[in-house]
Amino acid sequence: MTRRPASSAPSAAPLLLLLLLLLLHCQCHRAGAATDAERRALLDFKAAVTADPGGVLASWTPTGDPCGFVGVTCDASTGAVKRLRVHGAGLAGALPPSLARLPALESVSLFGNALTGGVPPSLRALAPTLRKLNLSRNALAGEIPPFLGAFPWLRLLDLSHNRFAGGIPAALFDPCPRLRYVSLAHNHLTGPVPPAIANCSRLAGFDFSYNRLSGEFPDRACAPPEMSYISVRGNALSGDIAAKLASCGSIDLFDVGSNSFTGAAPFALLASVNITYFNVSSNAFDGEIPSIATCGTRFSYLDASGNRLTGPVPESVANCRGLRVLDLGANALAGAVPPVIGTLRSLSVLRLAGNPRISGSIPAELGGIEMLVTLDLAGLSLTGEIPGSLSQCQFLLELNLSGNKLQGAIPGTLNNITYLKMLDLHGNQLQGGIPVTLGQLTNLVLLDLSENQLTGPIPQELGNLSNLTHFNVSFNNLSGMIPSEPALQKFDFTAYMDNPLLCGSPLPNNCGPGTATGMKHRKRLRVPVIIAIVAAALILVGICIVCALNIKAYTRKGTDGDGKEEEEVLVSESTPPAASPGSNAIIGKLVLFSKSLPSRYEDWETGTKALLDKDCLIGGGSIGTVYKATFENGLSIAVKKLETVGRVRGQDEFEHQMSQLGNLSHPNLVAFQGYYWSSSMQLLLSEFMANGSLYDHLHGYRPPPRALSESSSSSRGGGGELFWERRFNIALGAARALAYLHHDCWPQILHLNIKSSNIMLDGRYEARLSDYGLGKLLPILGSIELSRTHTAIGYIAPELASPTLGYSDKSDVFSFGVVLLEIVTGRKPVDSPGIGATAVVLRDYVRGFAGIAKDQEFQFPRAPSEKSLEVASDEDQLNKDSPWKPIETEVCGQALSVEEKYHIAAAYPDKKFIPHRYGNGGPLHLQSAEATQQASHGCFFSLAGAAIALSDVSGAHEGALHHRVFFSCTAPGLLHMDVPNGAACT
Repeated sequence: MTRRPASSAPSAAPLLLLLLLLLLHCQCHRAGAATDAERRALLDFKAAVTADPGGVLASWTPTGDPCGFVGVTCDASTGAVKRLRVHGAGLAGALPPSLARLPALESVSLFGNALTGGVPPSLRALAPTLRKLNLSRNALAGEIPPFLGAFPWLRLLDLSHNRFAGGIPAALFDPCPRLRYVSLAHNHLTGPVPPAIANCSRLAGFDFSYNRLSGEFPDRACAPPEMSYISVRGNALSGDIAAKLASCGSIDLFDVGSNSFTGAAPFALLASVNITYFNVSSNAFDGEIPSIATCGTRFSYLDASGNRLTGPVPESVANCRGLRVLDLGANALAGAVPPVIGTLRSLSVLRLAGNPRISGSIPAELGGIEMLVTLDLAGLSLTGEIPGSLSQCQFLLELNLSGNKLQGAIPGTLNNITYLKMLDLHGNQLQGGIPVTLGQLTNLVLLDLSENQLTGPIPQELGNLSNLTHFNVSFNNLSGMIPSEPALQKFDFTAYMDNPLLCGSPLPNNCGPGTATGMKHRKRLRVPVIIAIVAAALILVGICIVCALNIKAYTRKGTDGDGKEEEEVLVSESTPPAASPGSNAIIGKLVLFSKSLPSRYEDWETGTKALLDKDCLIGGGSIGTVYKATFENGLSIAVKKLETVGRVRGQDEFEHQMSQLGNLSHPNLVAFQGYYWSSSMQLLLSEFMANGSLYDHLHGYRPPPRALSESSSSSRGGGGELFWERRFNIALGAARALAYLHHDCWPQILHLNIKSSNIMLDGRYEARLSDYGLGKLLPILGSIELSRTHTAIGYIAPELASPTLGYSDKSDVFSFGVVLLEIVTGRKPVDSPGIGATAVVLRDYVRGFAGIAKDQEFQFPRAPSEKSLEVASDEDQLNKDSPWKPIETEVCGQALSVEEKYHIAAAYPDKKFIPHRYGNGGPLHLQSAEATQQASHGCFFSLAGAAIALSDVSGAHEGALHHRVFFSCTAPGLLHMDVPNGAACT
């Protein structure tokens, strides 16, 4: 047997090992090269960012590992950059094109920054890999690039909350084989919803809400079988849509609110087993609400308010056991409130307000809805009594039964609703007294019992309601003395007016001895004491009369430091107001600035009582009470009696300040025409404004008719005469006056009491600012006590209530911003908003929702960068502090530019803003006289956006005050305006 010789070939193992090492080396070298290129791309991204306030890109260094950069995720096997996620960091600058040099990028999330410019065309290089693109909540502009539709792997596209304009490109939805969700909401897009959306076979949802889209809803929008999310809210879409939605069997969320759809509402969608949210509010749908045979267990939100629906509220709504919100308000529904609604144990919001044909009584069964938070039945025709069972709704925050025909007494058990914040029962026929137990509702912010038939005193226990910002018991039959508790004394006389037997501050009629308060009677003086007081008073009166006769004819002329002639007349307070008969006669000095006023002693010899006739009371507030005085020659003036006991500085300083104010001259200021000084009383004489105040016209609360006999508007007008041009001019005039006080006067004059009741309207409805400069008359100016005497609730800047922050002209700017919101919305600063029980203050209400009106989008301002202010839709930014606050000269410049650019006053002279009400309730929203003419209103709502910016941050902060201002107007497009430093409003 022969043996095989051993092979002489070398072993293969070392060669294989060497080959493997070479392959690994090449692989590592290749991966390292890719990482270096991506590092450079990311560093170029950082270099393009102009602002990084949070320093989130600090870890992006030339020597660092890109996979360790904050916001960067790499593929575990290749080391390539796979995801870029930097959101909410405030990054500013243009969207960097260097992103295109990340070839393996699958996901880009840069939402919540301040990126500007358009989407770079170079990003089309990401088409082979990109699956998710989220650039929402930035400041991107331009048109939406059609090439995004060619990304075969794209699943999510979110460009919402930007400033994109133009139409929605049809190419965006062709072929879109894997697109699941697309959001273009809160932009400035126009044109129709592309029918090509039906090509996206796997599309599950789209959100095009709050744009300017028009035309009809596409026929095959529900062609994708998995379509479950549709939102086109806040556009101008029209037509009949019910038949076009027959195939939407998988719908989960459906929101077409605030459009112009007509015909029958698509209630058939309620049969979908997946439906959870259904909103068809603020359209023109008609017909009846059909019976709801079955309801999905997840269905929780139904809003069909603001349409033309008729017929009864179907009892079958009780089949929707999971319903949490039921809003059918502002329709033409009739019949009774179905008692079976009381079986909806999960219901938290029930709103049927604004259906005046709904009658009958309030079902006691509603008290069984334990989770109820809002019950709004205002403006119906309900009769009977308020059921005591409502006190079982222990979590109720808002109870609005105003504007009905309810009778009987206010239930004393309402105090069991311990969380209640808003109780509005005004405009009914309620009788009896105000329950003492209401004083236990210490969380109340709003209490309105006005326009009823209530009797008896105001309980002192209501003084425990320290959180009240709105209180009204006017137009009742209450009697006795108004309690002296600060919680009740902070409201002006309009809260108590038209109660003939009610007396005491803040009403002008004083209470006599022994007048009852809400709890007790004052002790009466004994007869001997009264006789002694009267005798002493008579002696003093005689002495003062002798002194008065000795100086009766004395007059002298003086000249102030600026050379302006003043006329002085010594007059006698024969019967000082607020004093009892027989008081001392006091000699005072009357100084006249205006030559149009009579200067002879004989014209004033009847004493100051003639100026302060209580039958001529026309207004009042925290600083004083205003009367109208008319001379024999027909000239009328306004006389303000300062409420100054213990508050006014000495006579010299008072006269010096008044001399300065008397020299001011501006067409938008109410001119001071003189003053009166005595040791017990100070009067300010000024021009009489025949059309009252802006507050009068916006909210309809006026003094008794006898005081307004010369007024050209009705006593309960509510702002009907304030059409667009007039409101615009009023806002502009007030801004001019404020700019004059802040920037043209030296030393600067602060107002510190800006509110709509201090903006008067002359015979041509031009704005005239009053009460300016009066803060310096108070010795407490600059202390935290100022906020306690300042009763303009809702207008006060935060710094005025802070012991550490000082006041400045920005405090006035804050208040002016609130006034602008008041002009736009028709709401009071502390009026019930009607949406959400906790949103009572107007500024908080507007900040908390995406729109002021149900049929208009309101553009909110974002926190600006160093050089720009953006009036855009980003309510999240409103919750952040900012050192920026614009000045009123900028507002003037913006308003003038908008008016000139769009010729709104000339183009739409007859378009009016109508404050719509739920019955007798407060204004709930604004809509144009013609809903289709929306283009003319966008600039005004943008002005309201500027108002939010004015009133959003503390005025104590100083910052860059001159910026390029971007106004978002509905037509014809985005407007850029440069406001130069020191721009004058003249």
